[in-house]
Amino acid sequence: MITEANRLPAIATALLMAVVLLGFAVGAGWTEAADWRISHALSLRVDENSPAFIAFMQAASWIGGGTPRWIIVILLCGLVWHWCGPRCAVALGGASLLSNLASSLLKLGVGRARPDLIDHLDHQTSFSYPSGHATSAAVVYLLLAWLAPPRWRPFAWALAAAMIILNGFSRIMLGVHWASDIVGGTMLGAAFALLGAWWVSRSR
Repeated sequence: MITEANRLPAIATALLMAVVLLGFAVGAGWTEAADWRISHALSLRVDENSPAFIAFMQAASWIGGGTPRWIIVILLCGLVWHWCGPRCAVALGGASLLSNLASSLLKLGVGRARPDLIDHLDHQTSFSYPSGHATSAAVVYLLLAWLAPPRWRPFAWALAAAMIILNGFSRIMLGVHWASDIVGGTMLGAAFALLGAWWVSRSR
């Protein structure tokens, strides 16, 4: 009998394959028209928004990357350790590290330039596909929701959805990512979240 936990590696593998295939599509220019339309609708209108709104988008983006991201991961590892033990903490920390490494390697492999529709409202030095911020938001908050105790799970899933959506929109509106970068990063993070959940489920 195939249980839900046993399906997780298969789903994660399918997501990883989708990330790679999307990377090939990005490299071939097949996503260019759709990416341009979405970025045109979001990033080019950033000047129409108030400075407070732009600052909010920058804050949302800041939380999802660099040092703040790893501080949050460390704190959440402590939380899930309290919830379900050290294996859960190792799963969250390990999945976050491995997904970040995979994102960095894919960036080098695809070599996609950042959007140039507007001046970047967030400093960037790496390639564009996939989004490391989107990868991080997906792996951290989806796995957190998966590991949360039943009474906290609805709140944790709502938090995961909010952080993934807010992070994705902020990266496009700040002019530093195309929509396909966000899709690829989200799928990559979700794949590692599923692998982390599967690894935890093996001990239960």
